[in-house]
Amino acid sequence: MLLAIAWFAELTVSSTAVCQEAPQTPWYQRYLVGMEVGPTGAQFGHSDPTDARYCSEWDGREIVRQAVRADAEYLVLWVRDGDYAYYDSALLPKAPGLVDRDPLADAVDEAAKHDLPLIAYCVVQQGGHFLQAHPEWAMHDADGNPIGRFCFNSGYLDAMGEIVAEQLAYGIDGFHIDMLDQGFGKPYGCWCETCQELFRQQFGHDMPAGATWDDRWDEMLEFRYQTSQKFERRLTDHIRSINPRATVDYNYHGNPPFSFEVGQRPVQHARNADFVTGETGVWGFSALGVGLNAEFYRAATPGRPFQVAMQRGVRMYHDQTNRPLNDLRWELLTLLAHGAFVTIVDKTAFDGRLDPVAYERMGDALEEARALRQHFGHEPVREVGLYFSSRTRDWWAREEPARYFQSFEGAHRACALEHLPFGILFDEDLSLDALREFPVVCLPNVTILSSREVSLFTQYVSAGGNLFVTGQSGQCDAHGGALDDSYFAELIGAKVVRRLDSLDNWLRLDGTAAHEFGTDIRPDWPFLVKGPATVYEPTTAVAFGQLHEPARTVRQREGRMGTDWPMSAGAAVGPALLVHRVGKGTVITCAASPDFATAGEHAIVSARNLFAMAVRTLLPERRFEIDAPANVEAVVTDDPAAKQLRVHLLGYNPTPRSTPARNRPYVLPGLIEDAPLFRVTLTCRDEPHDVQAADPATQIRIDGRRVEATIEDVHDVLVVDY
Repeated sequence: MLLAIAWFAELTVSSTAVCQEAPQTPWYQRYLVGMEVGPTGAQFGHSDPTDARYCSEWDGREIVRQAVRADAEYLVLWVRDGDYAYYDSALLPKAPGLVDRDPLADAVDEAAKHDLPLIAYCVVQQGGHFLQAHPEWAMHDADGNPIGRFCFNSGYLDAMGEIVAEQLAYGIDGFHIDMLDQGFGKPYGCWCETCQELFRQQFGHDMPAGATWDDRWDEMLEFRYQTSQKFERRLTDHIRSINPRATVDYNYHGNPPFSFEVGQRPVQHARNADFVTGETGVWGFSALGVGLNAEFYRAATPGRPFQVAMQRGVRMYHDQTNRPLNDLRWELLTLLAHGAFVTIVDKTAFDGRLDPVAYERMGDALEEARALRQHFGHEPVREVGLYFSSRTRDWWAREEPARYFQSFEGAHRACALEHLPFGILFDEDLSLDALREFPVVCLPNVTILSSREVSLFTQYVSAGGNLFVTGQSGQCDAHGGALDDSYFAELIGAKVVRRLDSLDNWLRLDGTAAHEFGTDIRPDWPFLVKGPATVYEPTTAVAFGQLHEPARTVRQREGRMGTDWPMSAGAAVGPALLVHRVGKGTVITCAASPDFATAGEHAIVSARNLFAMAVRTLLPERRFEIDAPANVEAVVTDDPAAKQLRVHLLGYNPTPRSTPARNRPYVLPGLIEDAPLFRVTLTCRDEPHDVQAADPATQIRIDGRRVEATIEDVHDVLVVDY
């Protein structure tokens, strides 16, 4: 068992890795856009060790040259995956087509000519040749069976130390280390002998017999999280001991759709290196998820740069297709607007050849990004803080993370479509100062809240903050069990009568509610708000509207017919909304889940409007109001020194897409071929001194506090002098 890395002092490297004086500013703080280039096939078992065609044309020098021509400011080069090394390794099998060539040495030499930082892409997990050769390092499930992953408490940590030392000897500038997971689903690990002994030493008793969802499983989750964190920190320390100049980042899986099985929490596993790197892509995270991922990474590592990787292919990372240029531009510029520095991933052909069309399009996109550099990286303007609870993820959603994620993602979707600037808050590091950064905080069906969290929310509201609570927030204990009442009862001014066991729940706003909230939702009209709901009885809060449970047929009541498909509104069972004044602040509680509904398959616009209505009621005096089409995302940043607001406007304009024959209704998004044409109105609280667009073709009309802009592109930025 390895508790401390003894090989730190024992490993030696060649003179090429000897540290020289570090530059004042590391590369990741200086550069905006780069590329990652890797081969396709081996990591998914597509290459036989005897197939000399694989990577036969993989050329480190040419990759560097093409990346430089494409305006990349740094290059992440694939050097190790689960099967092969892509350099001359004494420890790992080499990709068969490389023969006697060493593309890493060639790339390092060529990169030095262009002053291009070269970062080594190095995989940790993957059940390839190395794991097959070392079964003693394998993770095991609760029944003692190996599960195709390396155990982070095994001797594999020593091996990784030797592998990264080999790569550092080439004189690389740093590492992007991928696959720091403990698996992406069942079977879970690890119950190897080493892990069992470490667990006994820490907790004084044996591990649970699988996912038991009791106190011992709580300890097991903590043990797994600590295991991942220790592995990352020790590997980082080891790299630093060899070359303090080498940068380290780990590919991150602390964000949705990933959950406890990966072995990462949002905050705990984002801060173990120089910066966090996460992935995005419409294919895996939705169009709006591009911005949500960026803001998630920002919030998990406040004050640090954060990197987001996107791909050039139309489906996902490991195909060799090419997206239209506007599709690339939209995603790249969205990520930059949200403050990330961005890496575009290229996967070469099976033999390692580069696609000239891919490099032309990536080059055009990167060139534009660099030209717009002055407009990126400013402080975000945020009105709504979306609260993310890892405890709710782990213990209420458990093995169905979408049960919780849908509310969180729907809250973000409502903010994006309604042009409400947002940010993220986490339960792991919640503080009163963090809450005070947001005039409104939203708790989207956060079922598990500790007494500490409730105390902080109470202090926040009492001092003038505003809280929007939805669904069944605060109604479960630490293990996800239902409470008789809510931890929030005093703060929301109501007690829980019961939780509806239905999802197809309905709200009706009467004329009084319409007047109070200034909503356009028709009064006395029931509308579906599909998601968790609560029947409340007000104590000190003021109630508005009605919550309706769904109608049920005789067969449904007898259990002979399912309830997956929504039925119409049935009886009114409680209020729709509660408004409670607490000190200088206000709490609005929605008995239903407009966030869950907004991200669901019955996402009617009224549910989203209800969410925005609550936020605007809590924040009537806003610095600006943005009126734009729903397919246009607005990202607002502030430069106080220059007294300038920047309003990034990003038009998502995909072509129609048909439903596939298989996996219906699984529908992939279309591609953006044509630039959209749209009009935006910006109404400022104070009359601006001047407004200019980055694109001279954008038409601007200023009338006092009102600014109208007509844009014909996937992106433009309005610079507002105040």
